[in-house]
Amino acid sequence: MNRALRRAAPIALASAAALFLAGCAGSGTPPDASETAAAECMDVASGSVSDGVTVEGEFSGSPTATFTTPVEATELERTIAIEGDGDETAAGDPLNVVVTAFSGTSGEQVFSQPATITAGDESVFEAFRAGIDCVPVGSRTVTVAPAETLYGDTGNESIGVAPGETMVIVMDVVEVQEPLKPSEWTENVPEVEFGAEGESPTVTIPDVEPSTELQVHIIEEGDGDTVAAGDSVTLQYQGISWDTGEVFDESYARGEPATFPTDGVIQGFGAALVGQKVGTKLIVTIPPELAYGTDPAAHELGGQTLVFLVEIEGTEAPAEGTEPPSE
Repeated sequence: MNRALRRAAPIALASAAALFLAGCAGSGTPPDASETAAAECMDVASGSVSDGVTVEGEFSGSPTATFTTPVEATELERTIAIEGDGDETAAGDPLNVVVTAFSGTSGEQVFSQPATITAGDESVFEAFRAGIDCVPVGSRTVTVAPAETLYGDTGNESIGVAPGETMVIVMDVVEVQEPLKPSEWTENVPEVEFGAEGESPTVTIPDVEPSTELQVHIIEEGDGDTVAAGDSVTLQYQGISWDTGEVFDESYARGEPATFPTDGVIQGFGAALVGQKVGTKLIVTIPPELAYGTDPAAHELGGQTLVFLVEIEGTEAPAEGTEPPSE
């Protein structure tokens, strides 16, 4: 995937990769993707700072954290705030988690969102792996992460993390992800009008309550290669909020398609692509739980049902033994 196409990818879809993957942040050295996931647990002990963080809020929701600022850590600390009663996570497990990050400088929340992160995946920042590594499913962890385990000396300007800033990360390890398959969308499907080449399509959302399920309606089925999990897919798209009826992002207006991996986007969107053929035109409705969560305060699209119109133009399997792309 080239740099230009990565920058053209939708913010609302690709932010998971940009936040959690070391290869997308421009700091540190991207690990070799051919390396197998580490089988041994990370050696992360609790400390006075992580023990001193008070976390409140419903599990798998958008919690609050209270701690003394500023926090300037030199090594990772992890405290298990809630110990789950499930099996212990192991390398290779795809985990559905809710990640909430706080600035160690101000104590303010930086972001909070559901995500799928694979335990032991060395392309993921240490700071996030520490929160899920070898803990019982159902646990809530608090990790104090020095800059070198996260965004380093460059920070992450897109979400307001300063260079060299320590972060406090709360992770709710909800479940081991089971394969997610959308159902067929047959009722209350929006009307779609495709414009001339170079023009954006028009999607009209019906004046009814949205579905609470992940559903896909095939407008036109293609006859090309089938998209597999982990493939990098090239497509045109338009994203609309069911709640407001407004377009919040699209590739059509930029004049070129976007390319990104199915496992680097919000869960509902990636699941809608897997199994589809190149050439397919589809529309998918994604409930908040499979997009940006149910809390409107945690994300600008939080609590909203999202609708995406998609035209799949190509798919490519990840190259074996190559490094994750970096910017």
